[in-house]
Amino acid sequence: MPAVHRNPSPVRLVTAALFVALVGLSACSSSKGSASSAGSSSTAAAPTSGATSTTAAIAARPSAGCQQTQPAAQLSKKYTIAVAGTDRWYLLSNPAPAATAKPRPLVVDFHGLSEGAQAHVLMSKLGDLGQQEGFVVVTPNGTKTPVQWDVTAPPATNKDVAFIKAFLAKVEAEQCIDTARVYATGLSDGAFMTSYVGCNMADTFAAIAPVAGVQHPATCKPGRKVPVLAFHGTQDPILYFNGGIGMGKLNSVLGPKNGLPTTSAAPTTTEAPQISGAGYPEHVKAWAVANGCNPTPTDTRISSEVIHRVYSCPDSAVEFYIVLGGGHAWPGSAFSQSIANFVGYTTMQIDASKLDWAFFKRFALPAS
Repeated sequence: MPAVHRNPSPVRLVTAALFVALVGLSACSSSKGSASSAGSSSTAAAPTSGATSTTAAIAARPSAGCQQTQPAAQLSKKYTIAVAGTDRWYLLSNPAPAATAKPRPLVVDFHGLSEGAQAHVLMSKLGDLGQQEGFVVVTPNGTKTPVQWDVTAPPATNKDVAFIKAFLAKVEAEQCIDTARVYATGLSDGAFMTSYVGCNMADTFAAIAPVAGVQHPATCKPGRKVPVLAFHGTQDPILYFNGGIGMGKLNSVLGPKNGLPTTSAAPTTTEAPQISGAGYPEHVKAWAVANGCNPTPTDTRISSEVIHRVYSCPDSAVEFYIVLGGGHAWPGSAFSQSIANFVGYTTMQIDASKLDWAFFKRFALPAS
């Protein structure tokens, strides 16, 4: 187990399906001592890893949309595109048009199982952050009932991969995008999809940040070292920190006729999580090993509820925020905090969206 250095100062199966009654759920909030009052702006400072100088020097690669006036985009509007005979849609947020066309980074934000794009924008608030920081956000919507992502089909036949390629082509044709700086993040099933594109679309996504569901299957063979930032709570009631799925909790949220199995294939407990044990710690370590990082990380206790795990990587980065007592949640999200009855505890001592962006902007795709 790596040593923990304390600073002196303080599934694919995802419960998001819970968002059946989005608007009224804010009354379901819960608290845990004084930590909840820390606010989403209280992101703790922490050490980072990975090469930043080489990626910062990579020039922007303007998309075709940089040759035209940039249309405004609102997250309330559905942008529809036909893919393989099926109408698919996504939400889009872009910063206010600049006086001169400047290529902007793009973040793709994948929702969780049954959550859907319209609920997820309330969860991550990445659209709002993009308005402030100058990056475009696409929040795509999955398929089926409950709405979900396909992380099992190979890329050549995966309809969600076709959808991703199609909306990226459309957005890059209409918006001024820096195609060297396209990133992916997402929650739970969306974290599974984020991991999937990291494994299978490494030539498109410069870095990934799965929240509550990072994956690194044995079949993951990206063509380059993909920087990874992951988050997971040690008391996640849906995707157990050390492996297994809380089907009882999930089915209580989705209802008994949801088409999902009734028991976990790998039942475990969340009673005594091992921060360097099986499950999600192993998935993060697998990314580190694949990226040629030192397999022994450094853990820093950056607050009373958060350990920041950093792997030393010569030309990449792998980092893991372990939320002690955290649930199936998006750290720093007031919406996530408001539905504690479903997701468990949400820490407000870090902000996953702000940490995502701080991580992403360190990396760009090398020239092909």
